[in-house]
Amino acid sequence: MGGGPVVLVVEDEALLRESIVQTLQDAGCEVLEASSGEGAIALLGNGRKIHVLFTDIQLSGYLSGWDVADAVRKTHPDTPVIYASGTTIDARRQVPRSSFFSKPYVAADVVEACLKAKT
Repeated sequence: MGGGPVVLVVEDEALLRESIVQTLQDAGCEVLEASSGEGAIALLGNGRKIHVLFTDIQLSGYLSGWDVADAVRKTHPDTPVIYASGTTIDARRQVPRSSFFSKPYVAADVVEACLKAKT
């Protein structure tokens, strides 16, 4: 695998998460995955460096994708953030220099965005 970005995928829908994780891994990315915002924050608390955050906005649990992105940017202000949602979003909540994919998204487009984001 070596050399690919480390991508934190936060998605509460198991089938979607498994699909995008596999696609990213097939493209050479190292993937950390969380099914909730709380799980993502716990992974970040382990001190693991990530190159890209790919998060659904509406997550089960207390924290949203917005919250996860804010937490990532507090400790790593330059980390690229890619949001996904099946609903309309409030662009004012996006962190600077982030991007958005509407669900259903094309997995290859997400992979391309993650690979570009590392450079």
